Formats: sequence, C-alpha cells, structure tokens
Amino acid sequence: MSLYAIGDMHLSLGTDKPMDVFGPKWKDHVRRLEEGFSALGPEDVCVLCGDTSWALDLDGALEDFRFIDRLPGRKIVLKGNHDYWWTSAAKMNAFFEKNGISTVSILHNNFYPYGENAAVCGTKGWFYDEARGTEHDKKLISREILRLEASLKAAGERDKYVFLHYPPKYGAYACPEILALLREYGAKTCASGHLHAESLRLAFNGYYENTRHLCVSGDAVDFNPCKIL
Repeated sequence: MSLYAIGDMHLSLGTDKPMDVFGPKWKDHVRRLEEGFSALGPEDVCVLCGDTSWALDLDGALEDFRFIDRLPGRKIVLKGNHDYWWTSAAKMNAFFEKNGISTVSILHNNFYPYGENAAVCGTKGWFYDEARGTEHDKKLISREILRLEASLKAAGERDKYVFLHYPPKYGAYACPEILALLREYGAKTCASGHLHAESLRLAFNGYYENTRHLCVSGDAVDFNPCKIL
C-alpha cells in the first residue's frame, strides 16, 4: 500500500472546457492522468489536492467523479479555489452513494488513518495575495486554520501528512499561521497544488522546519501522482 498525491486535475468531462488552451503541457491531460494512475494498485491511496473539477455543481461534476472512481486506488479529495461544485460533506457523500461512486472520500474537518501509524490531514488553506491584511483575508485564514487544526488534532499521535490546495510557502512568501501548525504538530510532509505554468518556478520543494514540502500540481508532476509514502 502506498500514499500518493496530485492536485489540479481540472477535469471537465461533463462540459466543454479544454485545458490545452493553457499551454502544451496540458495537451491530452485526461489521457495522461489515466496513464499516471495506472501505476497505482487498488490498495493505494491518492489525495487530490483541490481544483478537481471545473463543474459549477455536483450534478455537473458527475462525469468527472465517475472518471476518478474508475481510476485505481482510493481517492481522498480536498477543496480548491475553483471547486465551485463543493458543498457540505453530507451532501457530497450522499451524492457519491447515490451515483455508485465508491472510491472517493472527502477531507474536510477530519482526517483519514493510513496504515498503522500515519494520518492524512488537510484543508484548502489560504494565502494573502494583493489584499493582504484585509478583514476578508483575516476571516478566511482564521477559518482554514481552524479546519487544519481540527484535522491535525483528530489524528492524535499518528504521524501527520498534510495536504493543502494553497502552498504555505513559495518564492519569498510564507503563510506563518499554517507553517506554525505544521511545526506544532510535527507534520512529516506538506503537499500542495495551485501553482501552474510560470508560477511553478516559485514552487518550494524541500524541507522547512523539519517538514518536507512538495508541489504536486498536475502540470508540475506531468500528471503522474507523486508518491508520498
């Protein structure tokens, strides 16, 4: 059993939003995702780090989740900034059950045990862009900090592997609130997505305060799930 992660699949199988308009790296990316996931077995777990589907609601995302469900392994999904289909965990779980989607779980104010001693934790995360310090930003970061800490606390004494959509560190930027939680709870790894194209040159891959950071955006990993454990 192995643990993988990939972000920003940007599926649009139920609508017409081709990703190759964003550059040649996205050409045939659905086929390449299938090829990348072929390395996984049914016992493996892959965390999807947000921006999974372009759909505007759950019904619109159905074909995307049917595609994900057919991929090997168990998939754990967290929210990205473009996941407009996202709703309450209860509604999403009911939608999956109604449509026979059996290999997808939601990471939201919770955690999932992995193996004997590890835990999959996470949330969307946040970083300040141009509006740093506004009341809107403060509310969003406070909410995400609460969600991440709830996930980390629920994991208890297990080794913690954290998955976010927004990177807490890239280029000269750092999100001190999230980095403080990673340090406090001794996170082994923090995998995140969100970055694409030219912004990938600012991605931080390496160790910071004893936590390994990885950028796992689809186009950063050539649509091959990145092995974490």
